Amino acid sequence: MIERQLGAWIAAGCLLLAAGSAHTTHAQQAPDDAKPSDPRPRISLRAQPPVGITPARVVLTAELVGGADDFEEYYCPTVIWDWGDDTTSESTVDCQPYEAGKSEIRRRFTVEHVFRRSGSYRVYFRMKQRDKAVGAATVTIHVQPGAREFASLR
Repeated sequence: MIERQLGAWIAAGCLLLAAGSAHTTHAQQAPDDAKPSDPRPRISLRAQPPVGITPARVVLTAELVGGADDFEEYYCPTVIWDWGDDTTSESTVDCQPYEAGKSEIRRRFTVEHVFRRSGSYRVYFRMKQRDKAVGAATVTIHVQPGAREFASLR
């Protein structure tokens, strides 16, 4: 009986995984009224895979798309990842002082995180300058129970 239920969970997870891998997630950022000529790059956030089985190893990629290469607010930001599982990560890089027309923003931020429990997790990517939030995006990850977690749920 347990093997049949576990097999159904795995099959459902694989179907969701196959369907989800072709899906890119929607990102949000401030401000929402950005115009095509706006120098502010748009933030795109995606998770691979967006659906997994515990322990789920997920690679998240935030990309700054379009906009100016020297957009000052996005130059050398502090990056915060809020994993939705009561943990966060933060990183800051030591950079040269900003020079308009010369300094280039980093356009891709990639990290890996392991989700050890089943559930739906809302992951937030945030960029800040000092204490000011300058950009953000979010994605939802769905994690199904693996064999060990499924056995403990019995």
